[in-house]
Amino acid sequence: MSVPTEFSHVTAVAKANVYFGGQVVSHTIRLADGSKKTLGLIFPGKFHFGTDLAERMEIVAGSCVVKLDGQSGTATYAAGQTFEVPAKSGFDIEVGAGICEYICSFIA
Repeated sequence: MSVPTEFSHVTAVAKANVYFGGQVVSHTIRLADGSKKTLGLIFPGKFHFGTDLAERMEIVAGSCVVKLDGQSGTATYAAGQTFEVPAKSGFDIEVGAGICEYICSFIA
């Protein structure tokens, strides 16, 4: 599966979602089919996110190290790679250098 480079026919929410004092910033887009995604940037640091819905994280640029809640190991993801997070769960994500760009899809 390749990571999308653009989305057509969407509604973009102008107000940013800002987390961790601006270290993680995303914007929400709504697609024509009613689904929602966020497009974001993660600056260097280590952050924990909780999930309500299941999520698919697609890395557009940069890289990150991820540890899913309940797992002992970590995995590194770079541009073009994807990982999924179960609903009602969470994950630690760490960016060592540069900026990690991502697309977050909320999945059923």
